[in-house]
Amino acid sequence: MTKYLLLYRSTAAPGEQMAATPEAMQASMEAWMAWGAGAGEHLVEFGSPTMPTSTNDPGPAGWIGGYSIMEAADMAELDDLLVGHPHTAEGTIEVLEILPMPGS
Repeated sequence: MTKYLLLYRSTAAPGEQMAATPEAMQASMEAWMAWGAGAGEHLVEFGSPTMPTSTNDPGPAGWIGGYSIMEAADMAELDDLLVGHPHTAEGTIEVLEILPMPGS
């Protein structure tokens, strides 16, 4: 199985994303938890929100607002696991393969 780092990107600054109403935040959390339950053992680490410490504009790729670590046989399986991911309603998901340490 291959491990993947998912970076959740959005053009909205993290402070803007956190300014949602309590009801919207609750609905978002429920969607994330449902997706996580569906991903099952493929979700190695649910991850956490992130806050940039730089004030530099991230450009068209957007801010990284969080991450997760997943495991899948290949990108095709990972793509299937990401169908309906709640973050795609508000941003994009950058996927990076986690490679073994050289020499290990």
